[in-house]
Amino acid sequence: MSQIVIGAAASHSTLMNTHWDAVEHKDRAVRFRDSLYAARDSISATRPDCAIIIGSNHFRGMYLDLVPTFTIGVGQCEASGESGTPSGPQKVDVELALHLADEMIKHGFDPAFSAQLQIDHGITHAIQYLMKDLQIPIIPIIINVFAPPLPSLRRCHAFGVALREAIGSFGAGRRVAVLASGGLSHRLPWPDWRTPSGDDEDFLVEAWLNGRTRWKDYEQRRREIVLKASRVSHDAPPISPDFDRAFLAAVESGKISSYLDLSIADLQQQAGNGGQEIRSWIIAAAACSALKPKVLAYEELPEWLTGMGTAIFEC
Repeated sequence: MSQIVIGAAASHSTLMNTHWDAVEHKDRAVRFRDSLYAARDSISATRPDCAIIIGSNHFRGMYLDLVPTFTIGVGQCEASGESGTPSGPQKVDVELALHLADEMIKHGFDPAFSAQLQIDHGITHAIQYLMKDLQIPIIPIIINVFAPPLPSLRRCHAFGVALREAIGSFGAGRRVAVLASGGLSHRLPWPDWRTPSGDDEDFLVEAWLNGRTRWKDYEQRRREIVLKASRVSHDAPPISPDFDRAFLAAVESGKISSYLDLSIADLQQQAGNGGQEIRSWIIAAAACSALKPKVLAYEELPEWLTGMGTAIFEC
């Protein structure tokens, strides 16, 4: 039998790597970064054999030519390395990954799998910070959170429950860390791909459709669009601290079920389009339901366009 020995969930932002000096309240940034390293230390102390990382993909590995709802990386895994995040091949626990792909079907899910997966900071931010200096293989699980239609929050919770069962049925005795990357509230200058409006939105949808073999060709202007949004954030606040604090309180109290019937539209209104990434937190919380959750930090960082939170699930 294998078991989940620890879990963690944390917000991500590549602006943390590239625009540290632009942060107005540096003390907030430092506290958030320290919370990531505190979670990393706890993860290291449990001596896991591998880490399942649940996150999103920002159209650098998944594109509009094919958008699975859930994807498990079961073979080669290449990190894109954008904005100072890890790059190159990442070691995957192929044996456990293949087991999960098989078992999730038995639990009523039909996840896509990839034996040659490209990941971006939706997964690699966790490798960079939550797994810093940990030399263990990963299993990436990508959730579609940016290309509607999206999986419901309740379906994501059920996926986490099934993931826990699938891990437990693996007979090799793995000690598994389950890590979630994404959220909390943030508002990205990204359109609904079905109804773009204006030059920037048309460009982004073109990049999302045609970027599979040449995503780097679109990267500079993509980045400029995001940075432009960060500079005008005082006119349209990119984060919703009240939502973030309430959600984190629900995580810590084990009452995440109160969010499961929130519609995609209501979640976007309350937490922004980037708030759809709380699906990774919901999956991790369901998978780690036998562990005790604890919120380590929450910091308002509109300069990074994101409410930055960190939580851990321990015995």
